[in-house]
Amino acid sequence: MNKVRAHRNRTITLSHAETERYSKELIRISKPAAINTIENKIANQDTFEALDFLPANFVDLLFLDPPYNLTKTFNSTTFRKKSITKYAEWLENLLVNLLPTLKNTASVYVCSEWYSSTAAHLVLDKLLNVRNRITWEREKGRGAKRNWKNASEDIWFATVSDDYVFNVESVKLKRRVLAPYTDTNGEPKDWLNTSDGQFRLTYPANLWNDITVPFWSMPENTDHPTQKPEKLLAKLILASTNENDFVFDPFMGVGSSLVAAKKLNRKFLGFEIETEYCLLAAKRLHLAELDTTIQGYSDGVFWERNTLNTLKTSPNRAATVKER
Repeated sequence: MNKVRAHRNRTITLSHAETERYSKELIRISKPAAINTIENKIANQDTFEALDFLPANFVDLLFLDPPYNLTKTFNSTTFRKKSITKYAEWLENLLVNLLPTLKNTASVYVCSEWYSSTAAHLVLDKLLNVRNRITWEREKGRGAKRNWKNASEDIWFATVSDDYVFNVESVKLKRRVLAPYTDTNGEPKDWLNTSDGQFRLTYPANLWNDITVPFWSMPENTDHPTQKPEKLLAKLILASTNENDFVFDPFMGVGSSLVAAKKLNRKFLGFEIETEYCLLAAKRLHLAELDTTIQGYSDGVFWERNTLNTLKTSPNRAATVKER
């Protein structure tokens, strides 16, 4: 049944006409595929079905957001919680089959919830070079009466070799200055005095509290229960790829990684077993042709949450990137 939504609800949905239209854009890979046949495509199938048919060494960034080690249903698919050992075995088998697709200079990001984060670390340490663990605040979620509320997720960062891309200048964070120190001449010390206020560009850290999980009033929102924010993906893509590099997402959900890649002029391939999610991703890619903005990212800078109030841009663009 169709949900009854408030007038201001901007959640992306599909009409019957859109379902028919975007269905024609989905692919299935059932034989050895040349790179030009999978570039900028959505594959509506189980990733494991197609791994043997993918080209070798074509991926610059692997974004791996597999089913978390939780019992959870996504439309028609249910993933059941395993022991840590069994989950690690499942994850290792997946990653071993993905390794041939990676370039020697590729970066890998693996998402995890707290319970299985150690398993992800051990698997990555066995197969790749672990560089860091990002923890980001996911402020949605219910409280717990007999435990601490789960309000964060991990993203493990690894590389195939010591030769990898990391564009630190592309992912600095613009923070409001609370203690504006000056030098002996009274000039700002390591901060800028702008018409929007006093700000400092800071180096990206592995603790992220500037991410807003998509919700009903955001133009990127869908009904997917664990949708990743475009801003989060944009940070990873800008840091670890250059323009025209290839982003691969074997569990794309509703395609946040693909949308961010498209908006940032990267190539992409995504797999998703649920047809509805594939169709929503296809619609989001179409919308990305009309609006390339990313919420919380403006003029090449990521803004700390709730500090981006006014921009010296067009009204439509300002409304899109403004943090809520």
